[in-house]
Amino acid sequence: MSDLGNKKVFSKNLRKYMDLYQKSRSDICKDLGFAYTTFTSWETGVNYPRIDKIEMMADYFHIEKSDLIEDKTDKPSSPVKGIRIPVLGRVAAGIPIEAITDIEDWEEIPQSMAKTGEYFALKIAGKSMEPRMMDGDVVIVRRQPDVDSGDIAVVLVNGNDATVKQISKSDAGLTLIGWNPSVYIPKTYNKKECKELPVTILGKVVEIRGKL
Repeated sequence: MSDLGNKKVFSKNLRKYMDLYQKSRSDICKDLGFAYTTFTSWETGVNYPRIDKIEMMADYFHIEKSDLIEDKTDKPSSPVKGIRIPVLGRVAAGIPIEAITDIEDWEEIPQSMAKTGEYFALKIAGKSMEPRMMDGDVVIVRRQPDVDSGDIAVVLVNGNDATVKQISKSDAGLTLIGWNPSVYIPKTYNKKECKELPVTILGKVVEIRGKL
């Protein structure tokens, strides 16, 4: 039987990458917008997802679609070494990220992920993004000067240390949103403020790594 459309093969591979990245059903459904019962049927091998959903999951795990739909158990493979990126405790204005020597730790990302851009990691400080991001957690960030509305970004405001916030764009300007309103009230910067302060987007948060 062909691997293509094989529900059991897909289920096995999906569980493999969920275990590898320590992602629960709830995590994936929240991050990708899947219905919990639908995703459960894919994970347990009851149903087979559409190709667009498979592509979303492959992108999420930074793997190829074939890694999810093909049985590669008997296929020899050589270990792929990951790429180390620095975990920074702070990012300030005027200091290029690559020049920062205050490195607190190192994280590893897959080569397939590293090929898609330039990455660094940043340690979360404070409680403004709880409960999803806790003080001491590490976020993996792809360097880019802009993000879409709704994305989580690393932002530098007025030359101070970078902050991690959800971005909302509107005609009024740029709004930084913390997920814990008791700690951080959403702050909107108009277009003039964004230019003059300035408010600078340093990159998009693509992964959260919690610490035990």
